[in-house]
Amino acid sequence: MKMIVAVLALVAMVLTLDAQAQPTPPALRIGWLSPAAAGTGTPNLDALLQGLRDLGYTEGRNLKIEARWAGDATDKLPALAQELVALKVDAIIAAGGSDPAKAAMAATSTIPIVFVSAADPIKAGIVQSLNRPGGNVTGVALIGSALEPKRLEYLSRLAPGGSPIGALVNPGYPDIELQVAEITRAAAAVNRPVEFVRAGTGAALEEAVATAARLGCGALAVAQDAFFNSHRGRIVALAAQYRLPAIYNQREYVERGGLASYGAHFGDGYRQAGLYLGRILKGARPADLPVMQSARFELVINLKTARTLGLDVPVDVLAAADEVIE
Repeated sequence: MKMIVAVLALVAMVLTLDAQAQPTPPALRIGWLSPAAAGTGTPNLDALLQGLRDLGYTEGRNLKIEARWAGDATDKLPALAQELVALKVDAIIAAGGSDPAKAAMAATSTIPIVFVSAADPIKAGIVQSLNRPGGNVTGVALIGSALEPKRLEYLSRLAPGGSPIGALVNPGYPDIELQVAEITRAAAAVNRPVEFVRAGTGAALEEAVATAARLGCGALAVAQDAFFNSHRGRIVALAAQYRLPAIYNQREYVERGGLASYGAHFGDGYRQAGLYLGRILKGARPADLPVMQSARFELVINLKTARTLGLDVPVDVLAAADEVIE
């Protein structure tokens, strides 16, 4: 009996020493490339990491994130993409608009790239088709410009009347022509004139919103754009300053005091991107993974802001809301 115990103890010791001798596999390195400032884009990165965790990849254990934030200076993206390639990352997440994806594509044709963008990825030249993206790129399309008509419909219900609707657009947005066309058609559908005001820099934002107020606009539609999203706090403050009921594409605007938002659930989109990235890390080829399109949308309304603006939110609009902030 003592002999058996001794043998088992020896076997256990050998197995333990063997396990300790085995080198720990190096953590996979993921490049995160975003045009935003770190503070505004962190929730999206968190959602991405959740998707990765669902497939067994955890930061600090078998995964290392190399984050590069452009701080709203998109001209920095090419150099940041080159940094990630020089680090020999295992994959790159191109987060927020088409510019990060284009920068990553210019830097490498071999490292897998997963994009998350509201711009049309075909028109932006990111993929050849949704079903067969080709090359080393795939991702998640959050369907941005196509939702502008629904946003204007909700905005017109929240701020009725015959006054023009101001539309804040970024002239540098890849889908600017489609945005303008969709908003123009949507304004006609709700029988409201539309005044386009443009801003592509932080300094131009106040002048754009002030122009909308000066033109007699009774409401403001802030178009889908990564640049606007990174300046959401400033835009919400300007809409409040000029007492313009405004609708946005992300709930984060409403959480900061904006009136309403309607758009794709960004958190869900980035979690999906994490799942795709996990599949690629397990051996899938980006070219074989069709571009995913958002299937989850949400309407969020801030009742406190509505009361401040003297607005009565229609009962059916309240009933349609996924969340109401008191």
